[in-house]
Amino acid sequence: RLLLEQTFLATAHRAAEGGGRMRPLNLTIAGFGPYAGVQELDFTRLGQRGLYLITGDTGAGKTTIFDAITFALFGEASGGDRSADMLRSKYAGLDAPTFVELTFAYDGKEYTVRRSPEYQRKKTRGAGTTRQAADAQLTYPDGRVVTKWKEVDRAIREVIGVSREQFAQVAMISQGSFRQLLQADTKQRQ
Repeated sequence: RLLLEQTFLATAHRAAEGGGRMRPLNLTIAGFGPYAGVQELDFTRLGQRGLYLITGDTGAGKTTIFDAITFALFGEASGGDRSADMLRSKYAGLDAPTFVELTFAYDGKEYTVRRSPEYQRKKTRGAGTTRQAADAQLTYPDGRVVTKWKEVDRAIREVIGVSREQFAQVAMISQGSFRQLLQADTKQRQ
């Protein structure tokens, strides 16, 4: 079970034109970070408010939550020191899939984005391993599906209107960064 710590997950506001509100609804990870199996986090159990305190002991999985959300939306980890190829769990078996699936609401409409990093998996025939290509899929509220990595990147930016860097600044503020935000002048906050 994912535990929660000293980091804020706030509602993301559209950077351009003060647009809609984004709220995570459900996060499913498999073979991701320190988790070999499938883990699910139902954000709807936390209520309808837009600010969540993520708290827990060191090593409890707080950064994994942020990495998973950021990877689902942008194909990158939440921190600049981790690349997408580092996100597969070292505890996952060769036949276990690695993916992140995030269902989120934006302006009251539900979207689901699913991504898998590139990783080595067991061959379906014969011995050894083979490369599983990175994959991405975005499902719109009307059922339309976008499937190519770059097209999903573009579509996500169109839907929520922010880049990964902007998202990290307005939606996921770590304890140290929150202190910096509170102490920053108006120009730095922009």
